[in-house]
Formats: sequence, C-alpha cells, structure tokens
Amino acid sequence: MHLAGIIPVAGQALDFNMPWHDCLMPINKDYLAIERSVVECAAAGANTIWIVCNDDMQPLIRYRLGDYAQDPVYVNRSFERHRSEHQRVIPIYYVPIHARDRNKRDCLGWSVLYGAWTASRITSALSAWLKSEKYYVSFPYGVYNPFMLRDFRKNIRADKRVVLSKEDKKVFNNEYLGFTFDHSDYLKLKEEVKVKSTGLFRDEERTSRLSIDERFSYRFFELNEVFESLDDDYETIEVEEYHNIGDWQSYTKFLSSAGDKFNKPKSIINYKEWNGMGIDEY
Repeated sequence: MHLAGIIPVAGQALDFNMPWHDCLMPINKDYLAIERSVVECAAAGANTIWIVCNDDMQPLIRYRLGDYAQDPVYVNRSFERHRSEHQRVIPIYYVPIHARDRNKRDCLGWSVLYGAWTASRITSALSAWLKSEKYYVSFPYGVYNPFMLRDFRKNIRADKRVVLSKEDKKVFNNEYLGFTFDHSDYLKLKEEVKVKSTGLFRDEERTSRLSIDERFSYRFFELNEVFESLDDDYETIEVEEYHNIGDWQSYTKFLSSAGDKFNKPKSIINYKEWNGMGIDEY
C-alpha cells in the first residue's frame, strides 16, 4: 500500500501576523512546527510526503525542509554493516493550491483534499502499483510526540480509519490531531464541497449575486465542518500529550510549559537535496 502523508499549510491565516508563514513558528530551538509534522508522517510510515502550500511561501519552506526525509525505523540500524545502504528515503513534494481555488475554498480542510487529489493523480499516472491508496494527515498547529506512531504503523495502513485523540479531542472537534482516510472518503468529501459551500449567485437561475461576505463560504470552514461526515467508523489512538498552538495565547502557553520537551531529530529531517541530472555548465 502506498501511504501518502499530507501536511496542509495553505489556508486562512492564524493570528500570529508574522512576516513568515504560521507553520514556520518554532516549537523549540532549531525546530519548527512544520518540521514536526514531517517527522510525524515519517514515523507513521508514509511512503511520500505532500506539503500543500502557496507559491509565495514554498521557497522558504523548501529551503528549510529540503527534498526528502529519512524513515526513523531504518535510519539508525546500528547492527547493519553498511548502515547507509539500508536507509529508507521519503520524498517531500510541494503542492501549490490551484489559482481557481484561491479565496473561494482554500481553507485548511481543502488543502487536505487537494493534497490527496494531487498525490493520487501523480502517482497513478506513473504506475497503478504506485497509486496512493490511503492518506495520513498531520497538522503543523498541533504538537505531540510523533514517534509514538511507530507502534501503530500496521493500524494506520489497515482498511479502517485511524484518528488520533486526547481526552475526546479529535479533528472532528476542530483540533489539530492526525487522522487517516482513503480515496473513497476523498470522493465523498469532495462532493460535499458543492453542497455545503455557497457560490457566487444566490439562486440557480443566477439572477442575483451574493454579497462579498456570503459568497464562497467554504473558504472559512473549520476542520469539524469539512470532516464531520467521517465521524462514524474509526479506530482511536490516544496520545499522551497534546498542545494546540493555533493561536498566540495557546502558543505562548505551550512554550512556557512544554517548549523544551520536543527536540529536533536531525537524523530524520535535515536539509538535503536530490543530485541534479543533466545540468548544463554553460
């Protein structure tokens, strides 16, 4: 099974108001929120990682993350004679939101769906054996220990959905906790976009336009509004410690109480690029 890790970045901005993107906020010394999400996807056993971000912030995010990460299960095999030959590389791809979706339905939940669509379209075009069949979603604005997912890799790859939880807090309660879904779930959620969201016109005859605040309401949807239809049949994985850093007050509270608990695993994520092929020297 091809498990694709989805990290949604494009969406409505938080209240940080920094010159850089909200996902680049540090959670410890030399450790950013989006880097923790990459480690989480790697620990969950993702074969590829797809970061959905707009073009204006993509160069800075890529400058920090690079082109690939290492699988934590294979990166430190001390018993192997040639350790580097047994490492498993996880490619990182950067996906910009389509121009037609800008300011219309580009909420954080739509970034998840668009990342899943892009991953499925590209991998299926390469080979039917490479097509992504399931997706693991990691949000940069929720902080918890990513390595606890190593023990649940088989559960995450199973047919049943997996939802991370902390004392009944889930993505269905608008919390930034990871979860999985498959391609059939994506098709259902995509059809719901047309039903739940308003468009440009007030009626089907297109005789009257909605006001600017009323049109394209999907862009303001919260996570619970996008994924509420998946709240029926799933397996719950309880996390030991969870911090929501989706606003400034929660972020400062996290730094003061648990900011030194999460350290950057440099063996897994450290800026690296693929070697260029066919580069002209002229």
